[in-house]
Order: sequence, then structure tokens, then C-alpha cells
Amino acid sequence: MTDRRTGRPPARPPARPPARHPARHPGYLGAAAAFAVCMAGTTLPTPLYGLYQEEIGFSELMVTVVFAVYAFGVIGVLLFVGNVSDSVGRRPVLLCGLALAAASAVAFLAEGGLPLLCLGRLLSGLSAGLFTGTATAYVLELAPPDRRARAGFVATAANMGGLGCGPLLSGLLAEYAPEPLVLPFLVHLVLLAASFAVTWFLPETVHGARPLRTARPRRPSLPPEVRGVFVPAAIAAFAGFSLLGLFTSVTPAFLGQSLGIHNHAVVGLIVFAAFFASTLGQLLVPRLGTARAIPLGCLVLIAGLALLAASLAWTVLAPLVLSALVGGAGQGMGLRGAVGEIAGAAPAEHRGGALSALFVVAYFGISVPVIGVGLLAEPLGLADAGLVFAACMAVLAAASGTYLLRRARPHPA
Repeated sequence: MTDRRTGRPPARPPARPPARHPARHPGYLGAAAAFAVCMAGTTLPTPLYGLYQEEIGFSELMVTVVFAVYAFGVIGVLLFVGNVSDSVGRRPVLLCGLALAAASAVAFLAEGGLPLLCLGRLLSGLSAGLFTGTATAYVLELAPPDRRARAGFVATAANMGGLGCGPLLSGLLAEYAPEPLVLPFLVHLVLLAASFAVTWFLPETVHGARPLRTARPRRPSLPPEVRGVFVPAAIAAFAGFSLLGLFTSVTPAFLGQSLGIHNHAVVGLIVFAAFFASTLGQLLVPRLGTARAIPLGCLVLIAGLALLAASLAWTVLAPLVLSALVGGAGQGMGLRGAVGEIAGAAPAEHRGGALSALFVVAYFGISVPVIGVGLLAEPLGLADAGLVFAACMAVLAAASGTYLLRRARPHPA
């Protein structure tokens, strides 16, 4: 056809620009904040265990058992519903996690003796189990494409930063404010309410998510793409979390019994130092690369364990503080490297389950060795039990680092 006025073919309408995929929601920072608030509740009781021992009356072994109740709650959730967010969506799972965290705070506020203390720790573990893998995947998926690397740091920093802020908050309130067994949990409830509101308005990232009522227990599965990197990543996570488990469970008792330090704020600050150093250690990973960060993190972790052994053997505070900083940095390097390797290898539809499987192994590290220390503390004493722990974890970290370095070497043709 031609234009009657010009005799020429009609001009074509301008081509439409190609459709763009909608940009990722900037609310990944809001999701990370909710992540941090939930994880802070899991370590909130750490500086308060001495007060609970005075009020309720139980042994050091029972402290480690109460702590392990939390870890086994995490493991149970990760094993059976760790990948449920891949089918029903991230947001409803996180909202359930925040509700469980609030129920945990209420159980602590009830102050009904050891049974309610264990119930509070169990509920806290269930909330952390719902959050760890799901929130990590959610932060990565909400981030704009050009900020995916930064989002990996934000997710792991929210995890470790939240765990560190819990004892710092409760230690300061217990030492310098009234009602040390009440006020920390009231403050946490307020933060949880704000986090619930933020999460409620975030968008869902799982396309075709099914209703929450259709969720069925399923163990985390590892797609073939992940299996090659999972073992070294999980070994590093186990070793690093075992050190953090010791700091959060028996450090208050060691400071009080062996060093005569009963200031709750100091206890919270030392535990916070380990998690803060973990966050700083994660900042090194982009320069090192995730594959190299894992074995190097194991080597730094060994140095932290050596400093811990020195503090226990000589009953000196300075090596303990250095152990928190050095060991925490090594743990952070290994954790971010592990999360980056697995998240990068896993297909999007299996990412939540793969990350949950990683944290299953990590939380075995935060529970089983701690129970061992509690069992040995009765016949050997707390310091000698800690020395046995440090030696075992150093051997494990050395074996892990050696294996990972050998695996990274190119094989001759």
C-alpha cells in the first residue's frame, strides 16, 4: 500500500522498546532487618543464664542442654520444612517465623522455671530454623540484579549481626536497667512487631506460590548442581559454628567462675565481638573469592581456637577477647564463602532448600560440641573441657582446610 498524498509507502510506527523485566524490589534491606531482629532473639538469653541459674538453680550441664534445645529446634525445622518456602513462598514462612519468635519471648516473660525456659528456647529454635535458609534466599531474590553480590553480604551480615546484637542488648539492659529478666524480651517484642509489619508489605518472589496450608514436610534436597560444593562448604560451616556455639553457651560461666567477671554488659560485649568479627570477615570474601575464602577461613579459625585454648589454660581475659575477634573473622569468611558457593550453584527453585541443608550441618556444629563440653565440665572442670573442645575443633578445621586446598589445586593433565 502507498500513501495517496505522497505515493510512498506509509511510514512505519516507531518500534516499541523491548519489554523490561520488572526491577527487583529494594525491600531486600527490610527483609534483612527482619532477619537480624529474629536472630537477635535467639542469643538474647546468653548473658542472662547466670541469673536464671541463681533463680531456678541448675548445673552448667543444664545450661548447655537448654542451649542445645534451641539448636535441635533449628535442625528439626531445617530437616523437615527447610525447603517449604520454595513452594509456598518466602513471605508466609518468614511471618510464621516472626510469630514463633514472639511466642518464645512470651515464654521467657512467664518465668515459669526450667520447663518454660526450655520451651522458650525450642520456640526460638523453630523461628530461627524457618528464617535461616528462607531469609537468605529472600534477601538475594529481592535485591536488584546489580546488587546481588552486596545482597549476599547483607544476608549473612544480618544473620551474624543479629546473633551478635542479641547478647549485647540484653547484657546492657540487664546491667544498667531494671527488670533484667523482663525488659530485654519486651524490647524484642516491639522489634518483632515492627519486623512483622515490614515483612507483611514485602512482595513475594516465588512465582506460582501455593497456599501455606498446602505445605507438607519434606527434607532438604540437594540438586546435582550443588553436590560438588556442598561437602567442603558444610565442613567449614560446622567448624565455624561450633566456636560460636561455645561463646554463646559457656562463655558467661567461664568469665564468672574462672575470671571473676560478673558484669552482664561485659559478657554481652565479648559474645557480640565474635559475631561482629564474623561480619567483618565476610567483607574480605569478595576480594578473595568464595572458593578461596572457605579454606582460608578455616586457617584463621584455627588461630582463634589457639587463642581460646591459651585463655582457658592461663585464665587470662585478653586471649579470650582476641579469640572472639580472630575466630569470628574466620567463621565469617567461611560462612559467606559457603553461602555464596551454594547459592550460586543452586537453581532458583531449589535455592531455599539447598541453603537450609547447609544450615542443618552448621547447627549440628553449634549444638553437638557444646553438649560435649557440658558433659566434660562435671568431671574435668569447665576450663579443661574447653581445652578438649578447642583441640578437637582445631583438628577438624585443619583437616577441612587441607582437604579444601587440595581440592582447589588443578590436577595435572
